[in-house]
Amino acid sequence: MKLIAALSLCFLACTARALDTDDLLDRVDAALSMAAFQDNVRLRLSGTIDVEGYHFQQPAPGLIDSNIDNLFNPRLTLFLDAQIGSQVYVFVQSRLDRGFDPSDHGAQVRLDEYALRFTPWKDGRFTLQVGKFATVVGNWVPRHLPWENPFINAPLVYENVTAVSDKIAPRSASYFVYRFQGEKYEFNPVIWGPSYASGVSVSGRLGMFDYAGEMKNASLSSRPESWNLTSIGFEHPSFAARLGFRPNQAWNFGVSMADGVYLRPEAEPTLPPGRNIGDYRELVLGQDASFAWHHLQLWAEVYEARFEIPRVGDADTLAYYFEAKYKFTPQMAERAASAGVRIWDASMLRLDTVSPRTPSSSCNTAFSTKRRARATTTICWLCSSQSASRNRTKLRKVTRLLPLQYRFQREYGLMVECWISHGCSRFRQ
Repeated sequence: MKLIAALSLCFLACTARALDTDDLLDRVDAALSMAAFQDNVRLRLSGTIDVEGYHFQQPAPGLIDSNIDNLFNPRLTLFLDAQIGSQVYVFVQSRLDRGFDPSDHGAQVRLDEYALRFTPWKDGRFTLQVGKFATVVGNWVPRHLPWENPFINAPLVYENVTAVSDKIAPRSASYFVYRFQGEKYEFNPVIWGPSYASGVSVSGRLGMFDYAGEMKNASLSSRPESWNLTSIGFEHPSFAARLGFRPNQAWNFGVSMADGVYLRPEAEPTLPPGRNIGDYRELVLGQDASFAWHHLQLWAEVYEARFEIPRVGDADTLAYYFEAKYKFTPQMAERAASAGVRIWDASMLRLDTVSPRTPSSSCNTAFSTKRRARATTTICWLCSSQSASRNRTKLRKVTRLLPLQYRFQREYGLMVECWISHGCSRFRQ
């Protein structure tokens, strides 16, 4: 009887605590939301807190910019959403962290996204957006925020650097191949994360088709310092587009294209005489597909990219990834994913995992066929109970467990053909 009484007391205490938590969330929701002019103007403030810890051997993997082996990288993200009538929507995303990519630098505050969106028709056939926002290319970017994507790292195509640098042109073809042993953060991936460049976009849905196009101030491979209009203007605009096809509720197919100048202005003095940065472009063609059926979700992307390299010629890449997610319960899921990138470097295998507990632990392990194996462990990934999606205005009242997820990725060496003097030489890593 004493045991039953003790258990009943614990149950009542937990229930009361849950009710108190719901009341607290209701008060927080009311404090962070505001409506005026008969609800024609609505404001909402939300956010997430992410805590990351890294342990790795040098060089740091991906776009991590750190010279130390143990990196602590907390991040506070705030979202401001404003709805003005039924046609105008404004959103802002700001962050307090140690850099857009994890780094050992000091704290900084940034406005990663800010945009004005105008939708004149309710059926969504046309939307105009102006500001600084994520690219329209592919199907990973719409779910790259931590609430939708608990993976610590992005797929390799979005974070693993190639031998292409936007800051300096290679002196020769051989220098292009072997200079990659230098400072890693001086080079560029095919797509730099969500690519928050500045510009204008149009999008919409017409029956089974959806479309999106954008004009930005920087290419998909550009680094975060290039995304602000104060750094890079529209002297050499970049263009990207995606055409999607939804035959039914389960399937979604898309084709993406992009064309832009990838070199920064400081690279111009290193170019051949009579050439300028507008003569060298990054061309990207992508295909994506997704599938959802009951508890199963699948995503895949394939990218072919070409960089026009001064004194070298065309350098082509092939990148792909695949993700699969299966939900066993509303609080728990299992995701397995594989991805690979063909770049100018040694072949590499990488496995990412996320375990289903809060805070969760993640482990990333990389193996190189030409270098000593490198292991990376990410200690924790902690999110708040609010939704980080700027398209949602409802506060989530239940903190969910992060899903169990796996991502296996591989990189292959690429043969690059280029002209030297009067002959053709081939370089294979």
